[in-house]
Amino acid sequence: MSKEKNGRRVGDNEAMAKLRMIKTSPQKLNLVAQLIRNKPVAKALSDLRFSKKRVAKEVSTCLQSAIANAENNHALDIDKLYVDEAFVGKNMVMKRWRARARGRAAKILKPFSQLTIILKEQNIEDTK
Repeated sequence: MSKEKNGRRVGDNEAMAKLRMIKTSPQKLNLVAQLIRNKPVAKALSDLRFSKKRVAKEVSTCLQSAIANAENNHALDIDKLYVDEAFVGKNMVMKRWRARARGRAAKILKPFSQLTIILKEQNIEDTK
């Protein structure tokens, strides 16, 4: 009477990787995620490598993790992979206080975000 195994969250020709607790705001992370959407994996990695944004290095590690998942867990061909989806979500927000004039306090919000990358294997029908 064991519980059934969870099904795959993505299709048979897809692989996914998530990166959580990234110390940046979702708005800034989304700017970097826009760079790699709908691009082949090799082009996306080179774009991230030469990007001047600080979070590009963390996005690159998430993309490399998705590539490794595609190769090892789902037996997909690396040369045919492209970034199908790259979306950003909110995560925890650390709340801090700063002393202000006349005994008051000002709120400082330090947001965290998360990134999900879904890679897809390109078929002949997808290129048309």
